[in-house]
Amino acid sequence: MISLTERAVGRALKMAEKQGVAKILRVGVKGGGCSGMSYFMDFDEKIGENDEILELGELKVICDPKSLRFLENTELDFETNLLNHGFRFNNPNAKRSCSCGESFAI
Repeated sequence: MISLTERAVGRALKMAEKQGVAKILRVGVKGGGCSGMSYFMDFDEKIGENDEILELGELKVICDPKSLRFLENTELDFETNLLNHGFRFNNPNAKRSCSCGESFAI
């Protein structure tokens, strides 16, 4: 399954509260982007019967089985530095990725 740093969990919880949505964060991959596949994440209201679930206190992270094949052992972090500000997928399975970090290839 995917893992999240404390910074990523904290930021996701703040965002869910601010938006007034369920604290269920869906992560996954879809075709597209300059490297072939791109990451996505969004808050969700429903957990699918085949979704993998990671419970991190108040936050539930869910991922469909197809996406999980590409995200296994990936760490989701939240960066706040001079050059980058936002969520970053650190995927050990990616053979190459684009410079923005939003797409990758296996």
